[in-house]
Amino acid sequence: MIIKQIYTNCLSEASYIISSGNEAVLIDPLREPFKYINYAKKNNLKIKYILETHFHADFVSGHLELSKLTKSKIIFGPNAKTNFDFVKLNDNDEIKFGGVKIKLLHTPGHTMESSCYLLFDKNNKQHSIFTGDTLFINSVGRPDLAVSSNFSLKQLASMLYDSIKNKILPLNDDIIIYPAHGAGSTCGKNISNKTFDTLKNQKIKNFALNLSISKDEFIKIVTKDISAQPKYFIKNVKLNKSNNISKISEITKKPFNLSIDRFKKEKKSGALVLDVRHQKNFIEGHILGSIFIGLNGRFAPWVGQILKNPKTKILLICNNENKKEALIRLSRVGFDNVVGFLDGGLEEWQNCGEEISLINQISAKELLSKKNNSFNSIIDVREKDEYNFSKINDAKNLPLSCIYDNYKMLDKKKQYIIHCQAGYRSVIAISILKKLGYKKLTDLDQGYLGFNKINLMSP
Repeated sequence: MIIKQIYTNCLSEASYIISSGNEAVLIDPLREPFKYINYAKKNNLKIKYILETHFHADFVSGHLELSKLTKSKIIFGPNAKTNFDFVKLNDNDEIKFGGVKIKLLHTPGHTMESSCYLLFDKNNKQHSIFTGDTLFINSVGRPDLAVSSNFSLKQLASMLYDSIKNKILPLNDDIIIYPAHGAGSTCGKNISNKTFDTLKNQKIKNFALNLSISKDEFIKIVTKDISAQPKYFIKNVKLNKSNNISKISEITKKPFNLSIDRFKKEKKSGALVLDVRHQKNFIEGHILGSIFIGLNGRFAPWVGQILKNPKTKILLICNNENKKEALIRLSRVGFDNVVGFLDGGLEEWQNCGEEISLINQISAKELLSKKNNSFNSIIDVREKDEYNFSKINDAKNLPLSCIYDNYKMLDKKKQYIIHCQAGYRSVIAISILKKLGYKKLTDLDQGYLGFNKINLMSP
């Protein structure tokens, strides 16, 4: 029996291929099928089942295309309702493949259909559990995604407590926990950067597995300071329930290079210009009104957070070698409506005499040396917990994730220095603010990390 964890850093997402003999199952696969099919072919495996722990909100799953390509069955737990055929397992139902078996444990709380998959080895011994978004390493899933007229936030948190206490805690201490997400995911708070651990260790490190925690204490912890649910989450859930998820092969074939005239026409008609180059390139020159979200950072989640509507028409500014990557990573969060790329990129735009815009930068050393600088304020676009942990004196917090809700706190007549942790999110924020009409903006080079390093060295 072999467990292959496939971790995608951009989404902090883990999918799994479990094989026994010449048969395999997939758990929570991403939208692009290649990596799973190629692994199966390389290892002479027949994919028998595709197991989904729940309807994912933060990414589009690959269950439909994979099922068609491999003739495998899709499995969900209780309460799942879809527009496509699947096998519904009830609590404690089992499936077999190769010489091993998996038992479904229904664990509602994160969502109503949320389920974990308990893997037994060939000796019928509990080996590992695939917890989806029910349980993470050092944390649990957020309980607000299924809030409705039928279930309140506290009711869902209560269900999550019962699921963990009654279904996971009684399992053998030596089983391995394999979650669907790691550090950085918006599906939970304070998730560890470890992507697996034993139940025994997690009973020590994870508050949710502490035997002494009461239900009221648990509910208080998991419902406190939940970040706003990204707007694209609801649309991704609907897409994952539907039967019309486009194939990746169709998405990567469709967009084409656009002439400058066609590009300008599409832009004028309302298409959004998305620049996915490195932030250094964007700082040195970009199309006025374009939004920066670079492929070198947490691209897909920020696309979802910032663009919000997956139906948004997108014009891409991208290096030639990154075109396919950009399309695939956009598709992971359901943003398929790419009109095309600017033929020749920004270089051609400049060569034709079109206007470009720049971003001013200031180094930490320069900032510290200015005794009476002309900047009215320093704006920290990191998340609230980062800001509260450590910050530049007098900096105001305007988290990037909430920028559209709070940007009016800024005065267009004043000058601002914008910073994040290392210089990626601040450029996203500046691109948004510039598009909203703010002009007196300066980026702090290397962000808080660079500032803190210079500050500590100062006498």
